[in-house]
Amino acid sequence: MNRELIAVIDQIGREKGIDKAKVIGAVEAALQTAAKKRFGQGENIQVEIDSKTGEINVISVRRIVESVTNPKAEISILEARRVDSEAEVGDEIGSVIEMEELGRIAAQTAKQVIFQKVREAEWEAVQKEYATRQGDLINGIILGQERRNYLVDLGKTEAILPIQEQIPRESYRRGDRVKAYLLEVRRTPKDVQVILSRTHPQFVSKLFELEVPEVAEKIVEIKGVVREPGDRTKIAVASREKAVDPVGACVGIKGSRVQAVVRELRGEKIDIIAWTSDPRVFIAEALNPATIEKVGIDEEKKSALVVVADSQLSLAIGKNGQNVRLAAKLTGWKIDIISATEYEKEKVERDKEIKAALAEEAEAQREEEAARVQREVEASLTSDEAAEQPDGLTAG
Repeated sequence: MNRELIAVIDQIGREKGIDKAKVIGAVEAALQTAAKKRFGQGENIQVEIDSKTGEINVISVRRIVESVTNPKAEISILEARRVDSEAEVGDEIGSVIEMEELGRIAAQTAKQVIFQKVREAEWEAVQKEYATRQGDLINGIILGQERRNYLVDLGKTEAILPIQEQIPRESYRRGDRVKAYLLEVRRTPKDVQVILSRTHPQFVSKLFELEVPEVAEKIVEIKGVVREPGDRTKIAVASREKAVDPVGACVGIKGSRVQAVVRELRGEKIDIIAWTSDPRVFIAEALNPATIEKVGIDEEKKSALVVVADSQLSLAIGKNGQNVRLAAKLTGWKIDIISATEYEKEKVERDKEIKAALAEEAEAQREEEAARVQREVEASLTSDEAAEQPDGLTAG
């Protein structure tokens, strides 16, 4: 029986990836709980299991005293010396409890506690392993669906791909392989949940890291990623080496690298943009695939006015404003787009307003000058009249 126990503990350790010592500790704790339930909580009971033979020792430990006040925790010096002639007051002495004495109820309690302890140890092992992989790509196999969330087998545990983390319009069947971003490892009172995502922007970054050696080696740096999952992604890249074209490296020969990412994202469009510290150039690039004519910026308000040819206006804005919305998120600037025709009209109107303002200002200046001259003339006449009065007389 004891060797069978060790065999079971070894099997649990292998299957669940739990350290053997932790499983033995869980069994010892379970048997200790069962023994206390059988003999009373006041008993000081210790359980030890030999990790090699599986031999179980259940010992009731009591303190040696002159006069016993608590029989469950104390033993008199006289009684103790019948067992050990060298016993002294203050020492502890143990007596073996036969396993058969634990009874059927105690065994059932031990079974339940073992199950709980092993499960907790399994959760701890899962949390420890997958918490260190948070933010990585992970592969799994679809087990099925539960409330529109996919359950994914990762080998040592199951993960959840929630509905809100799924790319719109994609679906899986039981047994399908899936690649996802490990978003979070969440501990709950009932278990440890490993949460996956296929909509997170960093999922795209990790896919490029997988497909593009220059990204994996940090030669090409991904400066930013924004996406509307299932439709379009914009990714800004920069090179740490002048000889390496960051956009070309990510696109690959005949588009092989970017197409591998597009296939994984089920056809999601990807715009790869060269990052630059010049906001005008970066904004123009971010509005790809549209061709930009002019970009004006207000650094204080961090807003930009972009002028495009009439034929490029709808392309620059994108379907339901998607292209300009993603460009604004990627650059961090508020972007307004107008056509060249509208810009020329506004320019003519602005010119008229400026001319009118200048004319008003010139007229105001002329009026002011005339008023000044008039004041000077009046002041001069007043001085002449005062000079013509006889000495000692005053006007009036």
